[in-house]
Amino acid sequence: MAQTNILLEAGTNELEIVEFFIDEPTASSFTADAPETSGHYRGYYGVNVAKVLEIIRLPKVTAMPEVSHPSVMGAFNLRNHIIPLVDLSIWLDKQRQDTASPKVIVTEFNNVTSSFLVSGVTRIHRMSWESVEPPNRYVSKMSGDSITGVVKLEDRIVFLLDLEKIVADLNPSLGLRLDMSIEWNSSSRYRALVADDSVLVREMLKDLLNKAGFDVTAVQNGREAWELLSQIKEKSEAEHQPLSNFVHCMVADIEMPAMDGHNLTKRIKDDPVLRELPVILFSSLITDKLRHKGEAVGADDQISKPDVSQLAMRAKALIERKLGQKTAA
Repeated sequence: MAQTNILLEAGTNELEIVEFFIDEPTASSFTADAPETSGHYRGYYGVNVAKVLEIIRLPKVTAMPEVSHPSVMGAFNLRNHIIPLVDLSIWLDKQRQDTASPKVIVTEFNNVTSSFLVSGVTRIHRMSWESVEPPNRYVSKMSGDSITGVVKLEDRIVFLLDLEKIVADLNPSLGLRLDMSIEWNSSSRYRALVADDSVLVREMLKDLLNKAGFDVTAVQNGREAWELLSQIKEKSEAEHQPLSNFVHCMVADIEMPAMDGHNLTKRIKDDPVLRELPVILFSSLITDKLRHKGEAVGADDQISKPDVSQLAMRAKALIERKLGQKTAA
């Protein structure tokens, strides 16, 4: 199953997910009389279609020396590309039931190609981000903060997995980073509003951007960011103060429950007051194939995770250019 071109129009707050499942043997499967009975529990999961390159059968896998986690099965060659393979069931601390034809989901995000072994793939669903609920505290804790969204279908629940966190945990060099060789000290500090559905990313961005000269307010999705910006707009108008007295830039992930980054950006740029606020999309989905979506909704800049240094430098440049234009006027 190869990835097809995504036809979703930017800013509509829609997404498409690939639904897949992991079969776990039930207790009845291990009885002495019937050690290989078919009893199993099926857990359903999903990933954004935009991250999926293709879905293939399990290839021949070569073991890798000194792997960082038991879930890393090894690597395989796919059209002259060596791709690491992660058994998703082991990462989620589950025991996958052996099946005749398990599937491998090959992904690309943050400019890194990875793959994940699952029991099978069902179908692609198209939905609104409004139908995606953030996980509650219990679900987040039980999954090691690896679940970013919950989708309730007619007869089952689908958990959206934070594959970026999994890959970054397996290879810390792929996590968020700030180049500390750069002199970040500055007499000017700027106020940034950050929207990201990952608890880990929010906390890391607050810490790293603070070191780079930003005071950060962080929220977990686009809807919360929009509600806060609407309040700031009302306050600036009531007090006859410029918007920049309250916030200097908006940094938004793209994939977020309730309201995604593209829809948030479109709302900001369609508003006659908020449109002056620089908006930067900071996401694993910033690729050459998908960059046009951010341009279509008016994003001032788009930066691929995990490079916080580029984010900080380009945010400062946008803010200073905007403040300079006001001074000149």
